[in-house]
Amino acid sequence: MSSRPFLLKTSSLALISVSPALLLGVITPFLSFSLRLTEAILVGFQHYLVMLGTTVIIPSIVVPLMGGGNVERAEMINTLLFVAGINTLLQTWFGSRLPVVIGGSYAFIIPTITIALSTNNSTNVIFLSPRQRFKRSVRAVQGALIIASGFQMIIGFFGFWRIFSRFLSPLAAIPLVILTGLGLYARGFPQLARCMEIGLPALLLLVFISQFVPHMMKSRSAIYGRFAVLFTVAVVWAYAAVLTVAGAYNNRPPNTQFSCRVDRAGLISAAPW
Repeated sequence: MSSRPFLLKTSSLALISVSPALLLGVITPFLSFSLRLTEAILVGFQHYLVMLGTTVIIPSIVVPLMGGGNVERAEMINTLLFVAGINTLLQTWFGSRLPVVIGGSYAFIIPTITIALSTNNSTNVIFLSPRQRFKRSVRAVQGALIIASGFQMIIGFFGFWRIFSRFLSPLAAIPLVILTGLGLYARGFPQLARCMEIGLPALLLLVFISQFVPHMMKSRSAIYGRFAVLFTVAVVWAYAAVLTVAGAYNNRPPNTQFSCRVDRAGLISAAPW
C-alpha cells in the first residue's frame, strides 16, 4: 500500500489528509470482527431465507416450461439447495472465504428457457408423458451446461481470467451485483400484487424494522438491523397462516388462493422426502 496520504472531502468542503496506515487501522477491526455463535446461527439462517427465495424462483420459471409439475419442481429445488450447500462449503473452506452463498446463476435462465421451448416444439419426438418430456429437456440443458463449464475451466486453467480481472475491481463488481438484483424485480416484485393483503404488510414491515426501529431503539439497533428479514418472515408467515385457518380465502378465486394461502404450494407433499 502506498504511504502517500489520502485526501478526504468533508461536508464543509474542507480537505483532510488521512494516511493509509490510519485508514487501515480503522478498517481492520471491522474485517476481523466475529459474531457470537448464537448470532452467527441466526444471521446465517436469515441469509438462508433470503437465498431460498432467489433459489426457488429458478425452478418456478423453468420447470413448467420443461414439462414438469410439483414433483419435478421439488426435485429441482432439492438439487439446487444441495449443490448450493456444497459449493458454499467449498468456497468457505478452500476458496476466497467470503460470507456469501453460492447459489444458482440467473445468467443461464434465458438459455435454459430457449432449450426447453425448442424441446417442447420438436416435431420429431412424441412424448408419452410430461415426465418423459421433462427428462429430455433436463438432458439437453445438462449437456449445454457441461460444454459451458468446459469453457470456464479452460479460461481458469490457462490464466485467461487474469486479463479480464485487470478491468474488474470491487468498485466495478458492486454495480454489477446491484444490477443483477434489480433485474429480479421485473419478475419478483409483481408477485406482491397477487396477494396485496399479505405482500404489502410484509413490505411495509420490512422497511419499518430495518429503517425506523433502529433509530427508535438505539440500544438494540444492531439486533433489528441484522434480523429484519427474519422478523418479517416470521410475523408475516404467522399472519398468513391465521388468515388461511380462519377461512379468509375459502370463497376467493383459485389464483388468489394459490398466492395467499400457506397450504397451496404443493412442494412439501410432492417432495420425495
